Amino acid sequence: MHARLFDSHCHLDDARFDEDREQLIASLPGQGIGACLTCGSDLSSSRAALELAKQYDFIYAAAGIHPHEASKATDDDLAGVRTLLTHPKVVALGEIGLDFYYDFSPRETQESLLLAQLDLAFEMGKPVILHVRESHGAMLGVLRARTDRLSGGVLHCFSGSAQSVHIYEKLGFHISFAGSVTFKNASKLREAAQAVSLDRLLIETDSPYLSPIPFRGKRNHPGQVAEVCRVLADIKGISFEEMTEITYRNAAKLFGIPL
Repeated sequence: MHARLFDSHCHLDDARFDEDREQLIASLPGQGIGACLTCGSDLSSSRAALELAKQYDFIYAAAGIHPHEASKATDDDLAGVRTLLTHPKVVALGEIGLDFYYDFSPRETQESLLLAQLDLAFEMGKPVILHVRESHGAMLGVLRARTDRLSGGVLHCFSGSAQSVHIYEKLGFHISFAGSVTFKNASKLREAAQAVSLDRLLIETDSPYLSPIPFRGKRNHPGQVAEVCRVLADIKGISFEEMTEITYRNAAKLFGIPL
């Protein structure tokens, strides 16, 4: 069985890929990458994500407005996201969420944008990609208050506890780990990974950010998702090949992508 990796969260439109984007993307299948999901953080990056997805069979897009952009977001932006979600290669709404670490937008503004986008995802039948930083309590409050209006999705670049894993899973969410799970000081994250059910686990790079060991300090890219997969396979006590297949199937099923 040929190992296929699914990078469930990257930002291929990022300026750090400008000088070699085409060459890099062309090299990914040779590095075992079977699929990538490139995610928007505002309307223009969401449009750029779709343009890339249209160009390459194995790239899919997510459209959404990041909490950092919440105070700038307009009704027109939301209408633009809605239009993008009608395209078959836009398989999720994201990345959306709450960021109480940077607080680039007021918390109540972040929360109202999150609710509007959760409503949109439910209406359009799309899973969501959730960014949660220093805000797990608030996010769980939002999700628990609307259990009958959730369309599932993924906690991207998971940073929560092993206890919160079980709560998110009960609410119908998947859990995705990025390069941070490979870091030396990541014992809490590894405990959380241990707690995730195998059928809820995803892998990602969040590239160009968060390069895994041994690439820290360099630009990250989807080919390096193998390092995340390796660490998770180790934590779960299964082979690398098994972990690639499990996480690939989980992502394909969540995002409605044919195997």
